[in-house]
Amino acid sequence: MSCSCGKCKGKDCGFMAPMPSLWRIFDGIENDCDLVSIAWEREEGKVFRYDLPIPKRLDPSAVKYVAHVVERIVKFSLWAAGGWKLWLSGPEAIVKPLKRAYSKKGARAFDFDFFSSIYGRKVEVEVVPANRMPEMNEKLNQVKTVADGNRIGFDLGASDFKISALKKGKVVFSKEFPWDPRNHADPEYHYNHLTAGLKEAAATLGRVDAIGGSTAGVLVGQKLGLASLFRAVKEKNPEKFETAQNMFYRIEKDWGVPFAVYNDGDVTALAGMISMNKQGILGVAMGSSEAVGYVDPKRNMTGRICELAFAPVDFNPCAPKDEWSGDYGVGAMAFSQQAVNWLAEKYGFKFPKSMKLPERLKVVQAAMEKGDEKAVKVYLQIGRFLAHAIPWYNEFYDYENMMILGRVTSGVGGTIILESAKAMLKDVYPEWAEKIDIFMPDEKARRLGQSVAAAQIPVIKKSK
Repeated sequence: MSCSCGKCKGKDCGFMAPMPSLWRIFDGIENDCDLVSIAWEREEGKVFRYDLPIPKRLDPSAVKYVAHVVERIVKFSLWAAGGWKLWLSGPEAIVKPLKRAYSKKGARAFDFDFFSSIYGRKVEVEVVPANRMPEMNEKLNQVKTVADGNRIGFDLGASDFKISALKKGKVVFSKEFPWDPRNHADPEYHYNHLTAGLKEAAATLGRVDAIGGSTAGVLVGQKLGLASLFRAVKEKNPEKFETAQNMFYRIEKDWGVPFAVYNDGDVTALAGMISMNKQGILGVAMGSSEAVGYVDPKRNMTGRICELAFAPVDFNPCAPKDEWSGDYGVGAMAFSQQAVNWLAEKYGFKFPKSMKLPERLKVVQAAMEKGDEKAVKVYLQIGRFLAHAIPWYNEFYDYENMMILGRVTSGVGGTIILESAKAMLKDVYPEWAEKIDIFMPDEKARRLGQSVAAAQIPVIKKSK
């Protein structure tokens, strides 16, 4: 495929762009192949594993291309599932460079530091024979969403949090509480605000049987591994950061009822499942960054971190780089305000340097409402990116429904993204067009909300 980045002057980069489908690259090699095995181990012995067949007799000139694909899979797997230890098995020329990459000074130093911080231990890499590779072990939690009893649900965001109270499935209390968690260095601020909100909701119930929650940030079990909600604590009051991380365990102990908290992306997917009666949902929220959640076809929550904003979707080295991670072709550069910005500039929009991304998005959205050709191109391209990503995401997530939402999808632009993705999918990946339903949440799903969905997760133990 010829590169369209503009930097290569139309020449073939040697990489597919954007978002390759692996089964097409390595098609027809099953009978004469080697195997590269990748496994990320995380908390409680959970393991995400991916096996890739590669040609047994690789031409030396092809090694760098295969190694590049494997490296992208390793990184995607990490940001999809999380992990503190990378297990590798395969040809030395393919796997040995990865051990150097995931180190303090390696090519994946950002990822090394990020996940070392989340898990409180340095990321490790071990190259082993095939028979020593750990097997897939995700320890799935099946969600039997029910609305019995008196339940409270909360949804923690960066500028406010929402709490809902349910009596036998009927919402009897719902309120948004403003707060400023990112700028308070004492974790008691966070604990006291959430506790006060829970008590206000509880006062409408009389008795609380279960509490469920949704939160921004990266969860390791019910411990917040990393979250902007506690940014000031980590930066200004680091000795109390562990206290902040364990806030949910503290609240669970306070109330003494069935308690569960999940990543907000997973709860968004769950809300889609409940309200639209769909299973096997991958939810992609296109906002300031890309946020993803997942519920598998058997209504299981996987406990993966699903931080696909930093997971690669474009293998072209000339793809735009994410400013924070320094890597190219990651999800945030295809499905977020960042994507809108770089595409808008590419298609001729001019923004003052001082204008922030949310304001730039509003400019493009306003132009879209007027039918501006440049704005149309922006949304058409995001839709095309999404179509190419669908089979790629399916390599790591078993899903039949993709729900797209977020600020980037609001207004006419969202409809164009949706229709563009469907058209491209039908044209380029017809087998996937039949398998995957792409949709935006309807009004029923929006009314449900994450706090109400979260309230339905915990299982109330029946008294004998």
